[in-house]
Amino acid sequence: MSVDLLIRGAELADGDSPLRRADVAVRGDEIAAVGTDLEVPEVREVIDADGLLLCPGFIDMHAHSALEPFIRPGLEPKVAQGFTTELLHPDGLAPAPVDPAGVRDRRAYLRGLEGAGPERWDWSTLEEYLDCLDGARPATSLVPSIGHCAVRELVLGAENRAPDVAELRAMRRAVREGVEAGARTLSFGMIYLPGMYAATDELEALAEEAAVAGVPLMPHVRNEADGLLESVEEFVGIAQRTGASLHISHLKIIGNAELLDRLLALLDDASSAIDLTFDQYPYGAGCTMLTALLPPWALAGGAPRVLARLRDRAERAAMAHDMGYGLPGWENIYRACGPDGIVIAHAGPARADAIGRTLASIGEAQRYDPIEAALNLLVDAELEVTMVDHYASEETVRAIFRHPLALVGSDGIFSARPHPRLYGTTARVLGRYALRERLISVQEAVARLSSRAADRLRLHDRGRVREGLRADLVLLDPDRFIDVATYDEPQQTPPGIVRVLVGGTPVWSDGSPTGLRPGGVVRNTVAVAGERA
Repeated sequence: MSVDLLIRGAELADGDSPLRRADVAVRGDEIAAVGTDLEVPEVREVIDADGLLLCPGFIDMHAHSALEPFIRPGLEPKVAQGFTTELLHPDGLAPAPVDPAGVRDRRAYLRGLEGAGPERWDWSTLEEYLDCLDGARPATSLVPSIGHCAVRELVLGAENRAPDVAELRAMRRAVREGVEAGARTLSFGMIYLPGMYAATDELEALAEEAAVAGVPLMPHVRNEADGLLESVEEFVGIAQRTGASLHISHLKIIGNAELLDRLLALLDDASSAIDLTFDQYPYGAGCTMLTALLPPWALAGGAPRVLARLRDRAERAAMAHDMGYGLPGWENIYRACGPDGIVIAHAGPARADAIGRTLASIGEAQRYDPIEAALNLLVDAELEVTMVDHYASEETVRAIFRHPLALVGSDGIFSARPHPRLYGTTARVLGRYALRERLISVQEAVARLSSRAADRLRLHDRGRVREGLRADLVLLDPDRFIDVATYDEPQQTPPGIVRVLVGGTPVWSDGSPTGLRPGGVVRNTVAVAGERA
């Protein structure tokens, strides 16, 4: 047997079995053999892996990499921490499907989370977009979702109204077409335009399509603050009534730590009735668009109308009032985090001076109330502003992390001053929480990062170290692997990653990217079990 690579004497952690010492041989894009003291007469490269940990390639269950490959296809912050596969289009947000007449507005709205992408968007359907994405030759494998916000905007625009019978039928058809193009989840963003305007019956109708196709619902729920329990229960109920499986995005509690025990009990009860998982990034701060601070009514109609309202004195005053005092049922991030807990991660060129500063400090420097400072910033940067919002203690994060239903999603957003999760998520989960602090076992951490995530997405060709599976592998030094990215210095890759392989090709080696880009869109689709009206 001739092979391209032999990894000799590694501590093998495949997520399913106890740790064991093993050799792994790679030929082409597959794992050729796994065993002890493998006899390989012809081999191009041998790595002495004594003292090193070998894992399946890590799977990011919440990735904002939909447009970054057109600009930076190496995706270095992701491969540097061992991510080899990424699930795209979370939060209901996606570059496609899109009406060609609405590309400008869609691009402007997504810019803060996904970047601008290529100069021209030469697509309208999800399939056309995936063709373009594949042509960018990314380093990682990219798995699409079909986004509810994108589907709703395609059919209804950004209006705050319910669909009529024909429009709902068109939305259902768009979900089916997304699954046929390769989408492996139906994602929802209930704080984003225009998904926030959907009533439960609309969500349930689309969930029926997901249930038929066998793809999970993947919601960013309506309210992660004081309305968290009711918001989770909404989707648990939808899953129960439709038979769909449910995967909750970035489960967290914004403020309101007193809800923790009830949240964990809710997860336990729900998991006995439905197929349920969730992902988490292991930090007590989030990162999203600054427009998430605005009350829902202020966002109706899309970016041009939002800017017009921000420039209207009366409507601006109404926004400031609602941000300061809240609205029934609305997730008020400003009140939950406070101006000292909101830091600008990215802003358009006109307000690049705001990057790295809190709303409180910006307001103080400008002699404005912090709410007014936030509204000024949105106007000056034409809504192109991203924030890091500090919302929870480390104790709350760890309590959720210990739950056995948890998987891992970085929610990493590429920006001028990113959240440290873009660089440090896997090293914090495996390096800090498992290897050093023993919050969970190493096997459990690896399973969350690989085999269980692969099972959730029906990626049967990866997620484990087995003969015949895809050679997505991460070789690391367990004594050195730990997160070093911080909020003050977030762009720091974790030490200790020796080699990362995507389909047998090295994308990271001894602390540096190789420049090779063997990834692409995962095309094998989930079979759709029939059509629905």
